[in-house]
Amino acid sequence: MVEWVRKNKAWTIAIVLIFMLALWLRVDFLTSVKHNISHDSKYYDEMVHRLLDEGIYAYKEEVSNARVTPGYPLFMTGMYLAADQIGVEPFPLIRWVQVLISMATLIIIYMIAMQATRNKWVAIVAFFISAIYHPFIWANGAVLTETLALFLLMAYLSMQLYAFRTERKRDAALAGILLGLTVLVRAEFLPIFVPLYGVFLLQKWFKKKSGVQTEVISKWAIFKKVLLMGVITGLCLSATMLPWWVRNVVSLNEFVLTASQSNPFKAGTYPNKDYTDKIVDPTGLTQDEVAWARIKAGFTQQTWKYVKWYTVGKLKYTYTHMFFGSGHSPMYHAYPKVAYLHVLIIYSTIIPLLALIWRWRHPAAMLAVVIFVMTMIRLVFVPEYRYNFTVMPLFIILFSWLGIYILQKIWAYIERRKTA
Repeated sequence: MVEWVRKNKAWTIAIVLIFMLALWLRVDFLTSVKHNISHDSKYYDEMVHRLLDEGIYAYKEEVSNARVTPGYPLFMTGMYLAADQIGVEPFPLIRWVQVLISMATLIIIYMIAMQATRNKWVAIVAFFISAIYHPFIWANGAVLTETLALFLLMAYLSMQLYAFRTERKRDAALAGILLGLTVLVRAEFLPIFVPLYGVFLLQKWFKKKSGVQTEVISKWAIFKKVLLMGVITGLCLSATMLPWWVRNVVSLNEFVLTASQSNPFKAGTYPNKDYTDKIVDPTGLTQDEVAWARIKAGFTQQTWKYVKWYTVGKLKYTYTHMFFGSGHSPMYHAYPKVAYLHVLIIYSTIIPLLALIWRWRHPAAMLAVVIFVMTMIRLVFVPEYRYNFTVMPLFIILFSWLGIYILQKIWAYIERRKTA
């Protein structure tokens, strides 16, 4: 490491300067605005106090439940205990710790960009954009799952890409543990490793032959090796979540895979979030039953309206706006027209996403797989622009890759003109 720094002094200075800029922006944000407390944060606060005072794990209720996964509530509980020991308020402490988590996330984003594109210019551009991207700054003020979930998801993806490169069992195991921790914070990421291993298998099966003659390995042998890695990842994921599953069986007398809250699924069945829509009579039905009844009635009675809602409608709601955290005042802008950067990233990334359909053997295809799978999952539930937050680093990396590619083509053209 020391030798690399010695040989890349200018590069190291650039990384340090960007890192310092990112830290200054986050500290300046926390200290210069008044932070709002969302209703979810209030419920989390009540939940932590209930857990500490009565030993009851319950969200929005007085009796034990599994409405939310335990990752963030337990993180908050640790912060409350630490705050009590050092004599400070817990919410400010959580925000400052989230700044440190956010800074660590930036480093992992740089690593993923290097792993996926093998281009240091793409990595440093993605690092810089992530440092100044406003939702990554604003989220630190929110006592919500986003900052911790983003860190764990990026850590998992980096380790998963590393495991794909090394093909070692221990790396696959570490990836499973990190994914388990991620799911315990945000449940929707549970199935993500399955399509990733599926694409990895196809990449191994149809790997382009290099000029160097290598040992021929049968597809069956490749399948067994990839399957073993996938099983190890899945088992370590399960082992990480096992205490949560056992708790639910013991305390609730039921198996809960992730969380029991189903309202986001039902809320997603209202086109354009028109909750006055009475297409189904909910009397005597559970939330899940209402949701399925609405989907059946909607796609049969208002087909085009529901098709649009479950495609472009939800995509628009999810991706065209930034996540603002819990809100704050006055509005914090490090530079003007901040929404333009978000919109530019979203729409420009469509180009590399389409290109990766043809270049699916490239390591960056894994980022496209995550974006695609998570988007499909999002379409099932109520659309919120906070849901785009956790995949935005991948958009930023692919956007940076496109920008560097265009600049390299322009530079090559200029060089050809000079030598012509």
